[in-house]
Amino acid sequence: MNIMSNIRKSALVLVLVSLTLAGCAPAVVEQPTPQPTDQETVPVDPTQPTDPSMANIALSNLSRDTNPAVPDSQLSDLVAGNTVFALDFYQAVRQQGGNLFYSPFSLSLALAMTYAGARGETAEQMAEALSFILAAQQLHPAFNALDLELARRGTEPVDVEGETQPFQLNIANSAWAQDDYPFLEEYLDILALNYGSGIHLVDYMQDAEAARQAINDWVSEMTEGKIEDLIPEGALDFYTRLVLANAIYFKANWYFPFDEDLTTDGVFHLLNGEQVVVDMMSHSLPEMMRYTQGNGYQAVQIPYVGGEVAMTVLIPDEGNFSEFEASLDAGLLAAIMDDLEYQSVQLTMPKFEFESEFLLKDVLREMGMPAAFEPGLADFSGMDGSRDLYIDEVIHKAYVGVDEEGTEAAAATAVI
Repeated sequence: MNIMSNIRKSALVLVLVSLTLAGCAPAVVEQPTPQPTDQETVPVDPTQPTDPSMANIALSNLSRDTNPAVPDSQLSDLVAGNTVFALDFYQAVRQQGGNLFYSPFSLSLALAMTYAGARGETAEQMAEALSFILAAQQLHPAFNALDLELARRGTEPVDVEGETQPFQLNIANSAWAQDDYPFLEEYLDILALNYGSGIHLVDYMQDAEAARQAINDWVSEMTEGKIEDLIPEGALDFYTRLVLANAIYFKANWYFPFDEDLTTDGVFHLLNGEQVVVDMMSHSLPEMMRYTQGNGYQAVQIPYVGGEVAMTVLIPDEGNFSEFEASLDAGLLAAIMDDLEYQSVQLTMPKFEFESEFLLKDVLREMGMPAAFEPGLADFSGMDGSRDLYIDEVIHKAYVGVDEEGTEAAAATAVI
């Protein structure tokens, strides 16, 4: 804040890769609710940057609510809205061309922390563009409940053939504020209670580069080094007052791993009619997986160990890529997911690894929230009691690697 998936787009291609939670809306994590504690500015913990200039965190007087009382209906509404945004965002960026990979949940979390301080028309536009269906007083606890449930799933060990294989899903939020700027306690409380985020105190006015490096170091650590240099040089300056950041790291093994001995060179067809040779992975025998075939597409859900999450792959028919891509929205995705049924599937798919990076100010403007980016028009008075703050840029970076053993993915978002 400043002061005044496709593999390669192809006729025979994976058009969308999404991690899908198995089952219904998640249950709330049952843990004791911590009592509010008075906390002053304290040294950062060992997972934070250790530069002395970055060594203080301003905390709310409240601790994170680890047992939010959120009805299943509100969680369902949150997930439904997030899914709409995920596909709306895809439609907004798909014309960029090339390989696309992003984390809509990372984007939603970082922008939800920002939305907590929005008021008036700015808040109305953000809610519409981001498909925040719930009222603000319900939205933030719902994000907290979903975040905690996902984190719980990512920390439970999974036993496979006598060996414990952890399924990793780490989600972290942070805020990086000018150390003498008067943020409202009410806003800090929302971040603390629902996003587990204290305010890291930095000095953009004296050393914006040191602040940038500290934020990037935090992102790198939270993503196991997969997301480096999220914020580029020059993105922060004397006028920066707050950066809100989210980082996500995912790693899981396939329930049905591919046989490395069967990986061979295979032909991959591009949309322009050209062909490239890629590493193609195969199962030695057909496996029981959820599969469906519809009008102009096929879809298969590839499970990871433990059955908690799966990769859903949508494959347009040859010659139908552009039409299918243009029609892809939350309604179509829901219909495809409903149609998936267990069948014997002989699966062959490419082995791949790539990154995507986005500067999203113009994209989010076009999606319906221009006021947030306009000095003098933006209203983030819920953060500081004034209308001096506006969003300068939203940066998103994501990584995915898929091989015979499983998937490793990471993403991070910074709202500046």
